[in-house]
Amino acid sequence: MSDMRRRTFLALSAASLTAPAWPAFAATDPQGVLLNWYKLVLELVRHTATYSPPVASRAFAYLGITAYEVLASGNPDYTSLAGQVNGLTALPPRPEGVDDAAALNAALTEAIANFFGNTGPTGQRAMDAMARAMGMGDETSNAYGLAVADHIWNWSQNDGGAVVENMGFPMAYELGGKPSSWVPTTALVRLQQFPLLPTWGSNRTFAAPSGSACGIADHPEYSEDPASEFYAQAMAVYETSKTLTPEQKSIARFWSDDPMLSPTPPGHWVSIVLQIAQRDNMDALRTADILARLGTAVADAFIGCWWAKFKYDLLRPVTYIRRVIDPKWEPLLITPPFPEYPSGHSTQSGAAEVALTAFFGENFAFSDATHVDDALPARDFPSFKAAAEEAAMSRLYGGIHYPFGNQNGLEQGRCIGAFAAGLKTKL
Repeated sequence: MSDMRRRTFLALSAASLTAPAWPAFAATDPQGVLLNWYKLVLELVRHTATYSPPVASRAFAYLGITAYEVLASGNPDYTSLAGQVNGLTALPPRPEGVDDAAALNAALTEAIANFFGNTGPTGQRAMDAMARAMGMGDETSNAYGLAVADHIWNWSQNDGGAVVENMGFPMAYELGGKPSSWVPTTALVRLQQFPLLPTWGSNRTFAAPSGSACGIADHPEYSEDPASEFYAQAMAVYETSKTLTPEQKSIARFWSDDPMLSPTPPGHWVSIVLQIAQRDNMDALRTADILARLGTAVADAFIGCWWAKFKYDLLRPVTYIRRVIDPKWEPLLITPPFPEYPSGHSTQSGAAEVALTAFFGENFAFSDATHVDDALPARDFPSFKAAAEEAAMSRLYGGIHYPFGNQNGLEQGRCIGAFAAGLKTKL
């Protein structure tokens, strides 16, 4: 973590907020409330040990829907997501006299405390400090915000992902045992001898019908024959790693978004939306709308991706290359502890691309400064498609995925993202 980011987070958790720039937005403005809390959420994801990318994506979906439902209920031109996303029943009725900013603040205070209830002492202090800084609204608005947050929290409890034990690693797991099967890629971390969240693919989805709703093409048949397509794909990883340019290394690190060191891959896309919202002076309801859509897109993408990962149970490039090509090979990035096919970064980036393009339009240019505090310069993109394709390619540069895992993951994600893009919000 950079010194700047560490100072910011510790300032939030202090007994009194001494940093004059925080809150950066007025607590009486709904957009200020939304951006303040979401910026803290991106930090909490970094500091909560169970928040692997799938778990983070789930929280972003529920938080986005919470914010959207509070604000949409006060605008006759918008409609609820109840009855559209799976299992969400009608929200509590909105009483007269509710103030949007106060109700949103009450809802997010409660929802974030719920979803990050297992964060450490620093995170707990940060949430408490934020709540004090944002203040309290009137009784009617507070009660309504709490009612919405509680309704969505109760809905979340039976989706299959509410309880994450042992950091998400099963206490027992039978490996596939085939030459093509995934095996642990490090002997140094005991937890990682079993794969992360093997049942996540069976969780209840949000906008997609199920985790298996968007199938994915079969990968090339496993083979150790140098004339085979599978060998050629592994060689593409190996040869790319030997000729990486400084720019390719920067791309790999920019999109790596490792747990506990970043807001994770879904948080990276949320960060992009927050930057656009600030740049373009978006209002709170429009921002909440896209945060709900993006949250559901990436959450469904991780469910669909994990369904495919444990269906195919494919070994990682580092395992194959060391077994067949070069026993001393090292990838640029550390290989995550779960099966290869397809790429999670690619699947969720494809889903984010479709949801964001449907909302903002084609060829929507933006600058992404998510990691400037981590000494990684901002990158400019002409479109969400370009960003998603770079994110997918970054996993080849990192030595983590075969080319087919990236490309087919993008296609699976684009299929999944279409469900979130199709949600009806404006009447």
